[in-house]
Amino acid sequence: MQKEIFLCSICNISSGSCAEDCGFCTQSARHHVDIKRYKYKPVDQIVFEATSAAKNGALGFCLVTSGLGLDDKKLAFVTEAARAVREALPEIHIIACNGIASVEQLRALKEAGVNSYNHNLESSQTFYAKICTTHSWESRYQTCLNVREAGLYLCSGGIFGLGESKEDRASFIQSVKSLAPETMPLNFYIQNPALPLKAAPLSEAEALAIITEVREALPHTRLMVAGGREITFTSPECDIFKAGADAIVIGDYLTTKGELPASDREMIQRLGYEIAGTCHA
Repeated sequence: MQKEIFLCSICNISSGSCAEDCGFCTQSARHHVDIKRYKYKPVDQIVFEATSAAKNGALGFCLVTSGLGLDDKKLAFVTEAARAVREALPEIHIIACNGIASVEQLRALKEAGVNSYNHNLESSQTFYAKICTTHSWESRYQTCLNVREAGLYLCSGGIFGLGESKEDRASFIQSVKSLAPETMPLNFYIQNPALPLKAAPLSEAEALAIITEVREALPHTRLMVAGGREITFTSPECDIFKAGADAIVIGDYLTTKGELPASDREMIQRLGYEIAGTCHA
């Protein structure tokens, strides 16, 4: 049986103007990056994007908001969007990614039809203070624990290539392992001249080795290569799936363009894999 590749799409439903100072993030208002900024995307547009993603083979659809976390108004908006997507696409796996969240807030998302919650640790506990000072790594870890208590599937990973050491990477991977997430997103840092974080880009070989290292540590977790894939893995013969990945994000990211879904589907088939037709968590 051929290896099946899970496809997921992300939807930036509230963009920019975040007050946090994460040095890697284009949505921080402190960095003045030239991106589209809007408070809330119209719900009918969100449903349209979800429907388009599903037509392109995406089994997962992620509702992402900028900012530190959920408040009452943002929670109401995300739950409204989730219910509308669920009504239009009863079988799609809905993921919410809305920052720091309490158990009660996460239970409200589950009630609205959300299946999984994505909250990344981003990097190791010791390295995190070098890339963000306005909130703690510990608050991120606690939110992941809250996801479990609320009865949602957990999606948690982070970003490689931020200038972290190999020891930082090993520590970060072990922290993710301790959470046993159903899915781990692997992002690779995309440089932007407006961002304060300056780090040498990872080579393709180094990035492939990271995927292999993560797969060895988390043999039963879905590994989803997400942001930075298109600029990190450039060789036509490059096979991130052979290295250990079994999922990718298709389409655009939060503030950067992605590959065309049709091109990704062709790539998967050319490498000899099948596109997953059903979602298992």
